[in-house]
Amino acid sequence: MNSNAAHEILQPAGWPRPQGYANRIKARGDMVFVGGMVGWNATGEFAPSFVDQARQALANIVAVLAEGDGAPEHIVRMTWYVRDMDAYLASRAELGRAYRDVIGPHFPAMALVEVSRLVEPQALLEIEATAVLP
Repeated sequence: MNSNAAHEILQPAGWPRPQGYANRIKARGDMVFVGGMVGWNATGEFAPSFVDQARQALANIVAVLAEGDGAPEHIVRMTWYVRDMDAYLASRAELGRAYRDVIGPHFPAMALVEVSRLVEPQALLEIEATAVLP
């Protein structure tokens, strides 16, 4: 691992390269755990669509990280909880654009889970993240 890098992507030889996530990240440094972020703004208003809520939830993660001098490239793991897997699958291209707009070309290890319910009734998804600061 580069002595200045907070993480290193580990890709087994011969495996297909994942798109939009990493299989594994080797990290070192100070860990920051961002609890589940939903797609609402600072006043508690929810964005109207699945993609808009995803964009807002990602922006919320970036804002929390910034408070601790972190940035999107420090994220090593994300877990997405979605209420409707079909909505996620139907909007993958648009989600990818929203993700890159907010996070950039950085793809941490990720998991995607469909859930039947979230605490906030208007939330269509919730995203938690772990970051490692150098």
